[in-house]
Amino acid sequence: MLWKLLMRSQPCRLCSFRKRLSAPKYRPFLAFFTCTTDSQSKKENKKTVEKLFKLSVDIRKIRRLKGWVLLEDETYVEEIANILQQLGASETAVASILERCPEAIICSPTAVNTQRELWQLVCKNEEKLVKLIEQFPESFFTVKDQENRKLNIQFFQELGLKNVVISRFLTTASNIFHNPIEKNKQMIKILQESYLNLGGSEANMKVWLLKLLSQNPFILLNSSAAIKETLEFFQKQGFTNFEILQLLSKLKGFLFQLCPRSIQNSMSFSKNAFKCTDHDLKQLVLKCPALLYYSVPVLEERIQGLLKEGISIAQIRETPMVLELTPQIVQYRIRKLNSLGYGIKDGHLANINGTKKEFEANFGKIQAKKGRPLFNPVAPLNVEE
Repeated sequence: MLWKLLMRSQPCRLCSFRKRLSAPKYRPFLAFFTCTTDSQSKKENKKTVEKLFKLSVDIRKIRRLKGWVLLEDETYVEEIANILQQLGASETAVASILERCPEAIICSPTAVNTQRELWQLVCKNEEKLVKLIEQFPESFFTVKDQENRKLNIQFFQELGLKNVVISRFLTTASNIFHNPIEKNKQMIKILQESYLNLGGSEANMKVWLLKLLSQNPFILLNSSAAIKETLEFFQKQGFTNFEILQLLSKLKGFLFQLCPRSIQNSMSFSKNAFKCTDHDLKQLVLKCPALLYYSVPVLEERIQGLLKEGISIAQIRETPMVLELTPQIVQYRIRKLNSLGYGIKDGHLANINGTKKEFEANFGKIQAKKGRPLFNPVAPLNVEE
């Protein structure tokens, strides 16, 4: 949930073709090969459309989403399709890939072949590679910085990251491969030094670093100045090195991506809302790091939502992790528990806390307990005759 909230990676695009033209209005037969722009009418590349049609590609979908691709004079429909088919992609898969990422047909076949070789460095199984391309076609057909990408892949392998993790980086965190190799190496060194300065042991450093990177590769997009500023901020707030390291691990490195000013605002709001001392606030933060990364409006909305359900500030303070849930989720869970006669106002908030899976498991236990008979109806009764 934290990953989705804080790091919504921006999808990569072919930088040379970012501008989208407006979707054409067409009639099935009269204007099958034309596209209208705001300033002029330009004919679509008839050969491109015909080749895509032969591959069972939905031309209308391309026109609607990225019609400008069909206006390009030079395209490589057959060549790109052949590369995908050589990897084992079915006709349906090829059509789906080209519909979702029409920019693929303006990529140089040489560059795409190089990209295939790069991805095969971490995904040698062609069947799995095709599935990755189907899921993330735009990442695969972003064919810039290939030499730099290769150096970064090799560097991550040398660090000890597994190929399956690097594959995930290529598809969902491709921005880190645009970093110069020197920048990524510098960030790794800074993270290692920070870990040791915070009291981490040399023996555990590699395990800690690999886990941190696998959970949050976007940490490499930070600057050394941002990391230094964040560490100094928490030290000024009275957190010990051990506590900062604890927060860093709990937040999976997102700690360095938070602005000290917004953190300060959130902490000040929490202190006033819970009417606690600096020491108590620090303990709340260590127990629930959400108090750091949620903005004041979000925290206020969630606290008010809990109060409207009859939950007290004291209960929230006892189980602050409940603030990680949206008001809608809280309402749903309370209603479910109420249906069993469980009064959340007088009970512990732990029963509505946790992931969906954890809540359902707890709910099942409460439900089973409520439905359990007071005695075993099939057990023999010891009665004197």
